[in-house]
Amino acid sequence: GSWDLRNLSTTMFVARALRRAPALRSAAPSLACRSLATGPASGGAVSDEMLEKLGTLSTQALVDGLWVMGWPPAMVEGARGLKPGQKCKGRAITLRMVPQRPDIAADKPAGEISPEYEAFELCGPKEVLCISSVGPWESVGGDIKFLRLKQLGLGGLVTDGSVRDTDEILSYGFPCFSHSTTAKQGPAAMQPWECNGVIELGQTNPVVVRPGDAIIGDQDGVV
Repeated sequence: GSWDLRNLSTTMFVARALRRAPALRSAAPSLACRSLATGPASGGAVSDEMLEKLGTLSTQALVDGLWVMGWPPAMVEGARGLKPGQKCKGRAITLRMVPQRPDIAADKPAGEISPEYEAFELCGPKEVLCISSVGPWESVGGDIKFLRLKQLGLGGLVTDGSVRDTDEILSYGFPCFSHSTTAKQGPAAMQPWECNGVIELGQTNPVVVRPGDAIIGDQDGVV
C-alpha cells in the first residue's frame, strides 16, 4: 500500500546517496583546501626588457596608463624620495611588519634567519625592497641594518613608514622612498614577520604589492 511506496522511495533515495558517496568523499579534500586557501603570493613574471621599458616612463605616465587600462590606483601615497632626483626601478621583494607583541617576538626566528634578513638577501640591483610599516612615523630601519642593502647593491627601498640615520642612508647611494624620517626606534613598535608575502603599502588608500611586481619611483612618488 502507501507504506510500501514510501518505503520504496526512501530506499531509492538512500541507494542514490550511497552511490554518490565515493564521489563526495573524493571531493571533500578539495573543498576543504579551498575553504582555507590563499592565492599565490606572486603574480606574473616581469622580464628584464619590460622592467627597462617601464623604467623609462614617469610615474605620472604609469598612473595614467593603468587608469586607462581599468586598474585600481597604484601609487603608494606618502612615499617620497629622501632627496630630490631619486629614481628606482625593480621587482618587489616584500617585508611585512607587525605590531610589537612579546609572544610574536619570542616565536620569530632571530638574527640572520629572521624574515628581515631573509628579505635582504633576496635583494640586488634589479630588486626594490618594499616594507609595510605599522605606522607612518615608525622606523623600518637605519644605518646598521641597511648597510647590508648597500653591500648588495639594492635597486631601491620603498616604505610607508619612516627611516632613521638619514645621512648614512643617503651616503649608501641606493634610492630610498619613505613617508618621512624619524629618530624613533623601530623595534619598540614593530617587528618583521613575513618575507615575500602580499602586503599593503600606504597608510591611507593602501595599494597591494605582490612579490615580483614592477616598482617604479621618481620625484613624484612610487607606483
